Amino acid sequence: MIATEQKQTVAGNLQKAEAKGKIVEFAWKLKKRGLADETITARTYRLNILTEKGADLLNPDSVETVLATEKLTPSSKREFVAAYRSFTKTFNIPWIPIKVRYEPKQPFIPLESELDQLIAAFSKRTATFLQALKDTGARAGELCKLKWTDVNDQNKTISINNPEKGSKSRTVKVSAKTIAMIKAVSKKHGEYIFIPRRQAIYDSFARKRNRLAVKLQNPRLKQIHFHTFRHWKATTEYHKTKDILYVKHLLGHKRLENTEIYMHLINFENDEFHSATAKNIEEAKQLIENGFEYVCDIESIKLFRKRK
Repeated sequence: MIATEQKQTVAGNLQKAEAKGKIVEFAWKLKKRGLADETITARTYRLNILTEKGADLLNPDSVETVLATEKLTPSSKREFVAAYRSFTKTFNIPWIPIKVRYEPKQPFIPLESELDQLIAAFSKRTATFLQALKDTGARAGELCKLKWTDVNDQNKTISINNPEKGSKSRTVKVSAKTIAMIKAVSKKHGEYIFIPRRQAIYDSFARKRNRLAVKLQNPRLKQIHFHTFRHWKATTEYHKTKDILYVKHLLGHKRLENTEIYMHLINFENDEFHSATAKNIEEAKQLIENGFEYVCDIESIKLFRKRK
């Protein structure tokens, strides 16, 4: 009996070792094909989980059994299917991907004041990273690869030269506040402004965000992730401009369908605004640089507003 169990254990360990080697080979093939590191990491992570759950990656029926018996959300199951589909295509393993009924949830759109609360709570470098996310609508991975040479402080622009997920490179106009915060950050990461590793920034961010949510008694803050800043930027810019092509360019999308989701996400009709007035060009310029938008002129005074 003991000998049988030992043989089964050895066989199981050998199968896992072979699977690990195959996953490494899979990752290298994806790397040679030019896929992003984050994509490769996500796919290999899920394949490793399938292996740990007892799936034989070279046997689609074994993988389907694990997917059918494990408690997975539709969203998570969909990602596992996508990762294994990539694996089978890479090694020419015949498999008809199982269908997963999945209806994407609408993205959470926070209040601007909630984003600003988070930004104000962090250290200089992380606060600058969050402010840049808010102002550019860029993906976190794109900003992690932001170089000092990508920032033009005179024109107040940031160039996204390392786009992710097949997006386009683009140059985005940002506020004077964002430029000033970037210039105040020390150059401790060489040519890069921020830590080039997204996860290293996110782990610290998530911990402090959760503590702040408890301190301020606002559980909505826990729903804010790096990508939430992108959703907020896209939605507010479409509301301000009603120009879907402008938002498409801002986000770097190649397909208009990916941008259209932001057209009807939220209704700002009942939002509250801060109001301000400008008596001259200099005052008007300062208000615009601080995020206010022009409304009208009354008795030679220019009125501006900004959402709370």
